[in-house]
Amino acid sequence: MGLPVIQGIIRRRILVNFRVDPKVIQRQIPSRFRPKLHDGQAVAGVCLIRLEHIRPKMLPEIVGLSSENAAHRVAVQWEDEQGASCEGVFVPRRDTDSEFNHLLGGRVFPGQYSRAEFKVVDTPDRIDFSMRAEDGSVSIELTGLASEGLPASSIFRSLADSSSFFERGSLGYSAASDQDRLDGIRLDTKEWRVKPLDVEKVYSSYFADASRFPAGSVHFDHALIMRNIQHEWHSAAKLDL
Repeated sequence: MGLPVIQGIIRRRILVNFRVDPKVIQRQIPSRFRPKLHDGQAVAGVCLIRLEHIRPKMLPEIVGLSSENAAHRVAVQWEDEQGASCEGVFVPRRDTDSEFNHLLGGRVFPGQYSRAEFKVVDTPDRIDFSMRAEDGSVSIELTGLASEGLPASSIFRSLADSSSFFERGSLGYSAASDQDRLDGIRLDTKEWRVKPLDVEKVYSSYFADASRFPAGSVHFDHALIMRNIQHEWHSAAKLDL
């Protein structure tokens, strides 16, 4: 049985983006994929997203659920069975504070979710975010302020350049119970508007792991934030490895 269309509100979504040595990131993704490059660099990161009023499309808003979630992701490209070029993201790890997501992820809807504790202070001008996985394997820290532009060190030349790159990454694949296939899910936003986030502090234990990313192979690039976006989640065809 396929996933019904799920709808709700993206109350807050932060895309924390790193530039990574393409050869290093290739070892972190299935061989079916190749990293999508920008200015010669692979792009990976963490999507920190608060979802509200999440429910099947036919149900009223009052029955919807809310949750804090984090997804480590890598921008990727691949060819479909007809040889056409495709793009999206590979998600090696998802974390959530929702028992519903944890129990049903990978069973009823695509993507397995680990349980985590989230602490978020969110004002119009400032974000203080922390996450600790219950199994102790992943942690995230972020402090950011509202901004008007990207860092001068970013590989993206403008906000429009960055926005276009990430808007095309709406299709995500992650490990499935069937080890020979990947689960797919597509995010359909009713509008796409992002703003820069000036990051004072950022840490992801995933990207800080020297066994995955040797010294000098990964660098913080920039962050984006979006708020109050109506959206839908659609299941996508599984992808053979």
